[in-house]
Amino acid sequence: MIAASSRSYLLKVAEKYPQVQVGLAARVTAMLPYSFEGFGLLMERGCISVEDDGRLQTVPDKVRKSVTGTDETISCQRVARFVGRQFARIGDRVTVYTTFGIRP
Repeated sequence: MIAASSRSYLLKVAEKYPQVQVGLAARVTAMLPYSFEGFGLLMERGCISVEDDGRLQTVPDKVRKSVTGTDETISCQRVARFVGRQFARIGDRVTVYTTFGIRP
């Protein structure tokens, strides 16, 4: 649904599938510990850096670009890649929050 096509836009997907917003706050909150653990591990291993403007940047030759694993993990990786690119393309957190019904 979210990454049905790598050429679709996150804002259009959110408009077409408003059910994504249902329970979003609870789902995001539940994922926070895993996200913090993942970012901590990436920082510890030298795989990402934080730029002066606050953006995360991958360190060249430290992050594998291939998508591997089970069907479920491959699907998760593809959606994560799509969402990350879309957030970077949008570039405005207020727009992202508003799109998903979150008050900034």
